[in-house]
Amino acid sequence: MLFNDAIESLLESVQVVAITLLIGGIILLFIDKWLHPKNEVIITFPKAFVIGLFQCISMIPGVSRSAATIIGGMTQGLTRKQAAEFSFFLAVPTMFGASVLKLYKGIKDTPEIFSGENLKILLVGNVVAFIVAMLAIKFFISFLTKNGFRVFGWYRIALGAILLAMIAKGVSLEL
Repeated sequence: MLFNDAIESLLESVQVVAITLLIGGIILLFIDKWLHPKNEVIITFPKAFVIGLFQCISMIPGVSRSAATIIGGMTQGLTRKQAAEFSFFLAVPTMFGASVLKLYKGIKDTPEIFSGENLKILLVGNVVAFIVAMLAIKFFISFLTKNGFRVFGWYRIALGAILLAMIAKGVSLEL
């Protein structure tokens, strides 16, 4: 809340997103060499707090919340797998809060959406989304455990470079 105006001004800058994609990609290329815990550790309150501080970095546009928290976990001695699992657990309160806020606004703005048949559709949609999310998380953690971050690093570098090239060519990417 203290930095809301500054963050919102950054959100409007595609150049900031492109640069943070590049920087994040470079970090992901080398993170496995810099941090390579082999054994799982107990996640203490101080470690969880530090990981939470890393999550704050993701307020910068173009910074991945999951990458920030996974890297934060690895700086605290967590394995890739353990850090990725904790990262997803850390997202639950945030997503729950955002969902409750959206639900409240939806009921307030258009209460008829949440009646009769629509409730059944919303329930089925949420159940399906939950199942797909769990499968995606399981795949992601398995992939990350076996392969590390390099693929994600190269993806972020390519995307950041494409955005910067488009900006240099004068393509308007601002909304």
